[in-house]
Amino acid sequence: MHLVNLFGPPAVGKMSVGRELAARTPYRLFSNHATIEPLLEVFDWEMPSFGVLKTEFRRRVIEEAVASDIPGLIFTYVWALELPEDAQTVESLAGPVVEAGGKVDCVELYADLSTRLSREGTPERLAAKPSKRDTEWARANVVDWNERHVLSTSSETPFPLRFPHTVVDNTHLSAAETAEEIIARLGLPTNPDGRLLS
Repeated sequence: MHLVNLFGPPAVGKMSVGRELAARTPYRLFSNHATIEPLLEVFDWEMPSFGVLKTEFRRRVIEEAVASDIPGLIFTYVWALELPEDAQTVESLAGPVVEAGGKVDCVELYADLSTRLSREGTPERLAAKPSKRDTEWARANVVDWNERHVLSTSSETPFPLRFPHTVVDNTHLSAAETAEEIIARLGLPTNPDGRLLS
């Protein structure tokens, strides 16, 4: 199996780009909010149980995807690059793929802060992420994460893992254009008849 770890700061477009990738390839999308939103129904973000279950659910989904006939999985993630524990989490989640002899690519999306703030509160985002429906709070959270964490690689903060790493600046690209760029750069397989799958 091929795991594409699609990472970047909040509101950079990971889910939208992931959906476009899944529509163009035989890969499936596993959005980080697929685990976040159900758990927030029971636990607060700061509660230890939330973090434990979020990580366990993600790893189990990836393990079962490896054991199935799914050719590829697109996993989205917000990565605080200055935190060694975040890198360890990414490495651990990729573990089942590596152990099975699969391939892992890390694709970093970049967009400037003003662009990301303009993307917060879109109908697609609000529909998929109930925790972001307070758009004033969500925009403040984007700024807060930007101030507290290193969310993009640079010469000062190089990519910390051994997996292949690709950066795509999607500041001026649509989600569809970004997906096409990723497909071209990674050489991803596309749907045999060229159809976009909904």
